[in-house]
Amino acid sequence: MPTKKDLLQSPIRHIEMPQHDVVGLVDAMKAMAFSARDLNRAAEIYVRMLEDRECGIILCLAGSLISAGLKQVFVDMVRNNMVDAIVSTGANIVDQDFFEALGFRHYVAPEEYKSGTLDGELRELMIDRIYDTFIDEEELRACDDTVKLIADGLEPRPYSSREFIRAMGAWLEDHRKNDNSIVYQAWRHDVPVFVPAFSDCSAGFGLVAHQHERGEEARVTIDSVKDFYELTQLKMHNPTTGIFMIGGGVPKNFTQDIVVCAEVLGYEAPMHKYAVQVTVADVRDGALSSSTLKEASSWGKVDTTFEQMVYSEATIAVPLIAGYAFHKGAAAARSARRWAQALGRVPLATT
Repeated sequence: MPTKKDLLQSPIRHIEMPQHDVVGLVDAMKAMAFSARDLNRAAEIYVRMLEDRECGIILCLAGSLISAGLKQVFVDMVRNNMVDAIVSTGANIVDQDFFEALGFRHYVAPEEYKSGTLDGELRELMIDRIYDTFIDEEELRACDDTVKLIADGLEPRPYSSREFIRAMGAWLEDHRKNDNSIVYQAWRHDVPVFVPAFSDCSAGFGLVAHQHERGEEARVTIDSVKDFYELTQLKMHNPTTGIFMIGGGVPKNFTQDIVVCAEVLGYEAPMHKYAVQVTVADVRDGALSSSTLKEASSWGKVDTTFEQMVYSEATIAVPLIAGYAFHKGAAAARSARRWAQALGRVPLATT
């Protein structure tokens, strides 16, 4: 049986938008058909979002995206003012991005491990498999421990996930870890990051350990209602919005719902003006991640003038859509919204 060192040899390399000018390729897709033409229209809609000076842009991340090699695309989107807020699953932000910011890596899995027949062998080696990538379970537990350390250094009170993730970014700054991170760059650029199901990742293990150790004493908790309220406040503050959704699930529904929530609170909130979704979910299986953007319009969430579904796997479509807008210079004249400042700052960790 191979050793852990034998299997963790080839790290995932994150694709970098600046190195690949895809404008000509994506423009050529406009005269094609099927998903190619859909992708071209999605890229053009994203350019419209960026060029609309009134539009605030929310990026939604679901699925195992960072481990798959898309981290640098999202980091560059934050650095280049191509996104104003992020709503994500916990795995992308904590288990994968923050994990790599601590100096750890994801690895390419040898072909014979993709079938799952050797997963027992991996379990003995404490290697976790994400389809065709590997992650070291022992390093992942170090990530859990770091989350606990951050929680231990905060004032014991309820936090939104956005506040806690901001504290994670501040911790990375204080400890001079890898700055090529979504969490860190979002902290630097005042881009709020929301993870509505925050305990469904390494953060959950760290926070449970924090609460277990504190017992009945005052402790850090995560308030998901506060998440929803804070994100809704951004819609109230900036009525014209666009959403770039990768996958579906909680990030998708949570972000679409802020239109309705603003109305519940008495504000006249227009539907999201622009919307792009990249997904492999199919409406035929009844999965909510596949509910179309046109369907969302019936709920009063998404306008149908500038919306596009792209039925494609994310590692193929996202570098083309985001790279097209990057190389077109669509964000060059955008002013940074720094939405995190509007929501206040969390006290920094003291550890």
